[in-house]
Formats: sequence, C-alpha cells, structure tokens
Amino acid sequence: MGTLLLNPIAFSIGPLAVHWYGLILGTGALMGLLFAIWEGKRFKIPQEFFMDLLLFGVPSAIVGARIYFVAFKWEDYKNNLWDVFKIWNGGIAIYGALIGAIICAMIFVKKRGYNFWRIADICAPSLLVGQLIGRWGNFVNQEAYGGETTETFLRDYLHLPSFIVNQMNVEGIFRHPTFLYESVWNFVGLLLLLVLRRRKFLRAGELFCSYFIWYSIGRFFIEALRTDSLAFQGAAWLASFVNGLWAPMQWIGFEQGYLAPSYGNVRISQLLALLIVVAAVLFIIVRRKTIPNLPHYLDPIVSTKATGIDSATLQMPAPAAKTAAEQDNSTTSAEEAKPLPEPDSTEDKKE
Repeated sequence: MGTLLLNPIAFSIGPLAVHWYGLILGTGALMGLLFAIWEGKRFKIPQEFFMDLLLFGVPSAIVGARIYFVAFKWEDYKNNLWDVFKIWNGGIAIYGALIGAIICAMIFVKKRGYNFWRIADICAPSLLVGQLIGRWGNFVNQEAYGGETTETFLRDYLHLPSFIVNQMNVEGIFRHPTFLYESVWNFVGLLLLLVLRRRKFLRAGELFCSYFIWYSIGRFFIEALRTDSLAFQGAAWLASFVNGLWAPMQWIGFEQGYLAPSYGNVRISQLLALLIVVAAVLFIIVRRKTIPNLPHYLDPIVSTKATGIDSATLQMPAPAAKTAAEQDNSTTSAEEAKPLPEPDSTEDKKE
C-alpha cells in the first residue's frame, strides 16, 4: 500500500503546526511580488505599491478560492461548517482565487490612481510564478492528482524522478502528477509572457489576456486527468463537445480521470477554461477596433493621484501623454515665474 511519504507539517511552534502547503503558497506569492517589483521599476512605480497590492490581494484570493470551492462542494460542508476554514487541508479553486484577487485589485488600483489594465499586465507573469510554485503544495499534500497510470509510464515514458513517482503512489495505485503538468505548463507560459511583453505591438491589457488564454488552454487539458474535479450535469451535446476537444490527449497516451456519472458529466473548470479563452480573444479584438489610440504595453504609466494628471491623459499613447504632461508642467512653471503684481499707487498714497 502506498502512503503519504512526505510529512505535510514542516515544523511546529508549540501547539501551532506550520504546514508545507502554506509555506509553498507563501513562497509563490513572494516570488510573484519580486517579479512585479522588478518590472514596475521600468515604469517608475514604487515597490510599496505592489507590496500593498499583495497585502490585500492574497487574503482576497484565498477567500475567493475557498468560497468558490465550498459553493460547489456545499453538501460536504453544510454539516461541518468549521471545516470550511481548514484551507491547510486543501480545497481551494484557482479560478475562485483569480476572481477574488481581480476584484480586490480593481478597487485598490483605482484608489491609487492607476489604470487597471496597465497594472494587470505587469502582474500577469507574477500570477504564473505564484501558480507554478503553489502547485507543489498539492504534491506535498498528495492531492489534486490525476487518474490511474502505471509506474512504468511515470518512470520510463515521462522520465520523472523517484521522489515524484513515489509520492504519486496513492493507496497502492500510481496516479498522474497533474500538479507537475500544470507547473511545467505555467513555467513555459511565464517564458512566453516575458518575451511577449517586450514586443512593440502589444497593447495595454493584452498581456493579462494572454495569461488567461495560456493558462486556460493548459487547464482545459489537465483538468480532465483529475479525479476531484468540480462538475455538473450538463446537456449530452455539451459533454460530447468537451470530450471531443480533449481527445488529442488520448493520442499521446493519457486517459481521463474517473468522474462519477451521478456527480456530473461536465467539469466546471474545463467549461470555464473554454469560455475564458473565447472571451479573452474577443476582448482583444473588440478593444483594438473600438478604442482609438489604445496605449501600448511599453508606454509610460502614470498615476492621477501622484501627478494630478487627468484621466484623459492616462488613455493617450506615450508621445501624446508626454506632451500633455510637459504642457501641464510648463504652464505651472510659467505661473510660478510670473512676477507679483505692482502695488497700486493710489493705495500707496492713501497709506
């Protein structure tokens, strides 16, 4: 019988047990922060801005992730409400985390006077960094794995190291390490985003959309391998359509993880991934066609709170925004340079 080889508890401080899951998620968040600060320096955005964003964003992401998961698993929690708060045992959904983080970021960024899409672009690679590291928390907890496979497939076909293969022996059955598949997919996506963000054709908001497109494509194919997917009972044609799109995975030796028919026939994350890809592509096309002078990714980023520049200036491309800012500065300088008015001679005589 296979057992949990890795102790999920890293260390204890008195009665407080510190879990590897939390440490790994924290490491992912910290590395994502460093990536955002590094890129933010190019746009002269203070590092404190990203630190504050992380301070509010992480709790919002955790809450969103847990609410999303519990909402679709309510039958398992309605009689054990205390278990809702035990996130160290796993049970958070990445799409819920993104929803929570995005809502928080939209409010926070607006209050700081920045354009949301410009900041979202900077943070897009950070999201992939956090996810590719965070998935290893599932590895330690021996959760979110895929369907049955063989030791030969893992060792000889995928050439995985022993510490991964051994941990994928769950109760005597070898499982697909879906955490690893997603982590590798996110790493490749990170490299692509780092290259893409230096392309001159890239417009504001498009790197953020590219993140969603890349991640959702990978998630669509990886999700079907899992045995713990959130699902619902959809129309037969919809289930057939989703399974048909996934079919190429069978050509390279993968089989879908078991999904109980009584639970559902359409995996929620797969369907959501498809909708996100379509929505992101349409979003890019529509914005390019309907918004004139859409800023480029490489254009300067300014805050209305810090500079007093109006919102119209923020939407200008770099040359126009720079000219407008220079005009504001020159006007201010000219006003400051004006001599004080001469005292009224009549008043002087009265005095």
